[in-house]
Formats: sequence, structure tokens, C-alpha cells
Amino acid sequence: MLPADWIEHRRADGEILGWMLASGGGFRVFDLLGRDRTPDGVADLEWLAAEELLEELGIGYLADRWTLRLADGTERPVRIAEASPRGVTVVADEYGAASAVGADPERFVLSFPVTSELVPR
Repeated sequence: MLPADWIEHRRADGEILGWMLASGGGFRVFDLLGRDRTPDGVADLEWLAAEELLEELGIGYLADRWTLRLADGTERPVRIAEASPRGVTVVADEYGAASAVGADPERFVLSFPVTSELVPR
């Protein structure tokens, strides 16, 4: 569930890029998975710097390969199928199977914001 105090940021074509949260004297930046993307060692960003960071992050990372760490300790290669404040859906992607025509890959629905169970590959 999207926190009520997060401020959405959209690019010029209307696509949402993420959110900003007022913090101290500035803002923290969150991507479409709800992960805090404010640079390490930076307490808060000014408004324009926060917007620029979201613009720079874009949405391309959603197409990357990810690893899903399951509760039993196993790891699965996955791709993100859908990301929204209602949840993040990933699909199993062993050997690139998620992209195969007619594939019906296993789906996993994660809560938003995602936790350390989903990591970049």
C-alpha cells in the first residue's frame, strides 16, 4: 500500500517514475518498487535534485533480470511483470522462459514496497 505522504513524480509523457517523501529539510526518493533510492550518505535531497534522480533512474530497471529469494531459502530467477502500489508481480524466468511465446510462467505476488526478497541479478 502506498504511504499517504508519498508524492508521485511523473515524466513528461505522464508515466509515473516514483515518489518523493518530505524528510527533514528535503526529500527522499523511492522507485516504482518502493525502494529508497536516495544516494547513500545523503540525508535529504532538494526538490529539483529528487526529481532529477527519478528522471535519471527512469523505468528501465523494471526490464532487468531479478532474483527472488523464497521463504525456504531457494532462489528463483524472475522478471517483473507488473509493479504498482497494490503489489509487485514477478514471473519465473529460468533460461529466459518468461519471454517465450505461449509460456505460462509461475507467478509470485509480492507486497509493496518490496523487501530484500527481490534483488537485482
